[in-house]
Amino acid sequence: QVQLVESGGGLVPAGGPLRHSCVASGNIASLNTMGWYRQVPGKQREVVGTINNSGGSTNYLDAVRGRFTISRDNDKNKVYLQMDSLKAEDTAVYYCNVKWVWFRHYEYWGQGTQVSVSS
Repeated sequence: QVQLVESGGGLVPAGGPLRHSCVASGNIASLNTMGWYRQVPGKQREVVGTINNSGGSTNYLDAVRGRFTISRDNDKNKVYLQMDSLKAEDTAVYYCNVKWVWFRHYEYWGQGTQVSVSS
C-alpha cells in the first residue's frame, strides 16, 4: 500500500511564496519519478513539475518555469514544491504524484491541497 500525504497550501497574496511538501510511504520502487500536478474546476489536471529519482532531472510547465522549484529528499521520502511569485492563475488544487514501471505501470496520488492566490 502506497500513501502520499501532502502538507502546505492555503491562501497567499499575489507575488508571495508558498511551499508544498509531500511524504510518501509504503512499497515504493527506488527508481521512481515524483511530481506535482494541479487542477481547477472544469479543466483537466495538468503537470506542474516532475523530478527523477536522483533529483538530477526536472521538468516544468512553461507557465511556472522560473517561479516554481521542485526538489526531493530520498532519505525522508519527501518531495517539495517551492512556489514563488505566485499569480492568481496559479489558484488550483495541487496533487503530489509518484510513478514507476516494474513489469507494469504504477502511479499514486496525494489527497490534493487547495492553493488560492488573491490578486
